[in-house]
Parts: sequence; structure tokens; C-alpha cells
Amino acid sequence: MSDRRLAQDGGRRPTSAPTFGHSSRAPKNGRMSSLDIGVLNEHLGYFIRRLQVWVFQDFIRTLAPVDIRPAQYSVLVMIAGNPGLSQSDLAAALGIERARLVRLLDRLEKRGLTRRLASRTDRRSHALHLTGDGQRILKRARLLAAAHEIRLIERLGAEQRKSLLDILRHFGH
Repeated sequence: MSDRRLAQDGGRRPTSAPTFGHSSRAPKNGRMSSLDIGVLNEHLGYFIRRLQVWVFQDFIRTLAPVDIRPAQYSVLVMIAGNPGLSQSDLAAALGIERARLVRLLDRLEKRGLTRRLASRTDRRSHALHLTGDGQRILKRARLLAAAHEIRLIERLGAEQRKSLLDILRHFGH
């Protein structure tokens, strides 16, 4: 499910983490029923995806006041931490296709949050920088993201969150 589709999911903030082991859905009569998910109960990918959907729904809604999407937030954070970063290095670091990154940067630049300058070392490349507005929006977005992380700690517990981060960092590098 795309970020955009997650945001259009009725505008509801998730009130709880996903229920694992059985899938709940509302049948036509309005009552909740529990479905046996069978072998999915043993599939790590199934549960990672369920968690990812919940996390993204919450994060999208959390960042809505600053009109920033999760991918845009990641790009702003990376540019802030690495002024002058090239588009190709940014795409590689975030695992974003270059064509998609160009469109994303176009939107951020149109909003006045980023700027692309000719690289001093490679004339074929652009050096990415945040504008003053980009720095201000990112500061607000980081505060909102911190609130989102607090909700994750409330759902998972601090130790489980730390363990999950350690495991996922291992796969991310």
C-alpha cells in the first residue's frame, strides 16, 4: 500500500497496534469476526508488513500538519545531515529509484524547502541543500516524529522497540 493510499484511509489515527494471529474484519452485519490466517501465522514477512502499515499510517498522519510525507522526511533528514550530498548518493542511501527521487526533489524544491546547486567537484552532479524554510519545516517535523516514536514505545515497550531496531539495522546495512 502506498503512502498516499495509507493517508487516504479515512483519516483515522490508529488506536492500537495490529492484532496478530487472527485477521479481524467487519462483515456486512457490522459485527467483528475473527478469521484463521492459517500458515500466515508463521510468516515473518506477513507480520513485518502488518506492522509497517500501522507504523506508516500513524507517521503519515503525524506529519500531516507540516505537509510532509515519510519519504520526504527521510530526504530532508539526510540532506540536513549531509549538506552538499549528491542526488545519486542520496538515492543509494535511501534505496529510492533515481527517477522517483528527482520527482520528490522537484516537489520539495517547488515548496522552497531544498535547492540543487551545481557540484563543485562534478559538473554532472547536483549538491543538495536545505533552504531556511526547509530547516524550519524539518525542525517541526522532527518534533512530530519524536511524538510518533513515543507512541511506538507505548505500543511495543522500550526494550522491544530497541531490540526490533537492532535487528532491522542489521538488515539495513
